[in-house]
Amino acid sequence: MVTKTPDFTKPFQDILANFPIDTSSFQEAVKSQNALNEKLAKVTLTAAERSTEISAQWAKDTITRMGELTATKEEPADYAKAVTDFASAQAEVVAEHMASFAEVAKKVQMDTVDLMLTAGKDIASETQKATQKAARDTQAAVKKATAAAK
Repeated sequence: MVTKTPDFTKPFQDILANFPIDTSSFQEAVKSQNALNEKLAKVTLTAAERSTEISAQWAKDTITRMGELTATKEEPADYAKAVTDFASAQAEVVAEHMASFAEVAKKVQMDTVDLMLTAGKDIASETQKATQKAARDTQAAVKKATAAAK
């Protein structure tokens, strides 16, 4: 006695053909991701621009003070005073510029957290809508496939 295994290919193809595939949720996800990336890039570029400004000002201040340091002095003691003055001024400049860099970093952190929280809320909302739509579409497809199989 030879038994023949039923061919389920056609019924499965029919069932899969009845399931709707909606790519709009994927397209929306890509658009949302691109918008987030654009905002994050703007935060990054703004921070880079500000950091460059701080660095340039720091270099300018140092060069100006180096000019004062290298000027010819009348007395040997004046050279020691010039070095001391330079070191003191540099200590102040370092503190100022490091504080400026810290402010830039703080702003980047706050902006990034804000963007990520907003994106998280948007993604959660979009995911909920997409899941509800997929559930409705799947139920309708199952009903249609079940009716077609009968």
